[in-house]
Amino acid sequence: MSNLATKLREGTKKAHTAAENMGFIKCFLKGVVEKNSYRKLVANFYFVYAAMEEQMEQHQQHPVVSKIYFPELHRKAALEQDLHYYFGANWREQIAPSTATQQYVNRIREIGNIAPELLVAHSYTRYIGDLSGGQILKGIAQRAMNLGEGEGTAFYEFEQIPDEKAFKATYRANLGEMPIDESTEDRIVAEAIDAFGANMKLFQELEGNLIKSIGQMLYNSLTRRRGRGSTELATAE
Repeated sequence: MSNLATKLREGTKKAHTAAENMGFIKCFLKGVVEKNSYRKLVANFYFVYAAMEEQMEQHQQHPVVSKIYFPELHRKAALEQDLHYYFGANWREQIAPSTATQQYVNRIREIGNIAPELLVAHSYTRYIGDLSGGQILKGIAQRAMNLGEGEGTAFYEFEQIPDEKAFKATYRANLGEMPIDESTEDRIVAEAIDAFGANMKLFQELEGNLIKSIGQMLYNSLTRRRGRGSTELATAE
């Protein structure tokens, strides 16, 4: 019996905290969500999940990967729905992976070719996080961007998973049933820490976009105020 679930939880604690303390995530959690940066996040996630799900589908019969192969977790179709909402019908022509996203995608494909068991680390890092915080993040995104129900938040909706808590328990139990030795467990934990790092690089790029956008919004707002001020002065004269 493997204790991989515990090892993953303990082993990624530091990386998890570091990711949560990224400027982009902190802003998001405080409700500072700017539409252009957010739609870039959705686009980047599309490339990551498409690569991950393509690899997991290819290796669904693998003795390790098969234990956590749950198509009901897949996000690619949901992200396509969101991209259609944010970019319109020709969204495919408008998006491209950022530098950090492309590196992340390359790594997923590389391990798919040389060590498919490490896909477990990427599945755990993304999907368990999505299930855990999804509803909170969905609410924040809706409020911050004035989105109606079902508008641009399909990513957070796991329609085929009615009980997220029970599903996570099943997922963790399956991690414990993997036919792997201790050194493979350690390699999966190390890969999960690297996966958090890949996510952080992706957020870091978006942080730059967010700061630029917020700066532009503040500048526009100040310019409008100055404009109003000079009009008021002219009127007073």
